[in-house]
Amino acid sequence: MTSRELPDNLHRDTLAVRVAQERSQHGENSEALYLTSGFVQPDAETSARRFAGTEEGYTYGRTSNPTVTSFERRLAAMEGTEAAIGASTGMGAILMMCMGLLKAGDHVVCSRSMFGSTIALIGREFAKFGVETTFVSQTDVAEWKAALRPATKLLFAETPTNPLTEVCDIAALADLAHGAGALLAVDNCFCSPALQRPVEYGADLVIHSGTKYLDGQGRVMAGAICGPSKLIVDVFGPIVRTAGMTLSPFNAWVVLKGLETLGIRMQAQSANALAVAKWLETQPGITRVYYPGLASHPQHELAMRQQSGVGGAVLSFDLRGDDVAAARKNAFHVIDSTQVISIATNLGDTKTIITHPGTTSHGRLSEEQRQAAGISQGLIRVAVGLDHIDDIKTDLLRGLGGLDTLA
Repeated sequence: MTSRELPDNLHRDTLAVRVAQERSQHGENSEALYLTSGFVQPDAETSARRFAGTEEGYTYGRTSNPTVTSFERRLAAMEGTEAAIGASTGMGAILMMCMGLLKAGDHVVCSRSMFGSTIALIGREFAKFGVETTFVSQTDVAEWKAALRPATKLLFAETPTNPLTEVCDIAALADLAHGAGALLAVDNCFCSPALQRPVEYGADLVIHSGTKYLDGQGRVMAGAICGPSKLIVDVFGPIVRTAGMTLSPFNAWVVLKGLETLGIRMQAQSANALAVAKWLETQPGITRVYYPGLASHPQHELAMRQQSGVGGAVLSFDLRGDDVAAARKNAFHVIDSTQVISIATNLGDTKTIITHPGTTSHGRLSEEQRQAAGISQGLIRVAVGLDHIDDIKTDLLRGLGGLDTLA
């Protein structure tokens, strides 16, 4: 069945429910889920052309799948890029990017405030293959500039960062990268295209963990890279086919449907997060709240420009403590006192989630790396969901209210 061609200049919310692979002969309104590892070919000659890439068509599940194609097309449309390619996880997408762009002798400049696994992958694992990485301040453009070398091929930032919600100036970093003949990649996990489109500020590639807000209900693992077709198709496509970090059709279908409610979820969860953040700033046991939507955030104005005037749904806060052990004890007490909020390491779920970054997302880093990233033992991250705001506050207060009684 031939689908009607969509008009240009549709809003992101419309793209989120309309862009997909062409309907089958059955005319389904909800995108089909194709659970098949292989595709029957009409004849050997057609099969040869499709495997050679000279003719479009599906051949094998590790190479492509119609459901995955629907997800890729929808996400690319929402991010405003020419194309996108799915991966099994967000870290799989970062691995794919690094394998496609880097070789021995190349240099990467990366924010030291990145997600812990990203720091470990680029700084430790790729170092084994001769790739050097310089980690710099997320917010100091001068540090990024000073770190550039003739061998620099990639600048990589995540904005806001996990878990301290530091915001980088995407346009400034894009100018630096392009002036040095390098690419700028931005991890857009926290904001999603519902709030922020990095390519509008000059980014070349956008990275996603579809496990987070794109799915939105903590059901599956998924990842993606969005960018120009020459990189997505010619550089990253062969890596997926060869290395096998393929996004499964079922997971692609789940995230595809999650994209349909992304806009309204992000607005509602961000509104809840702002209310929680403002309330946390009034609590006596807390020394600092990290949330871009607060006027007290160092990059508040920049965040509001880049993030459609919205702070996102993730916040963190530091608890007081006379020393490292006391701060950690206080953090564990607050987390363990919750009765409603989920104690988990994921984020982007409709259920509010609380975690201790120092022993989870950044637990595998050295203490020196944690300190450089600003991750204290008294730090707690909350990914605010759709729970009623009063219930979230009451649940956090179970632990916050008892801090004075702790030794």
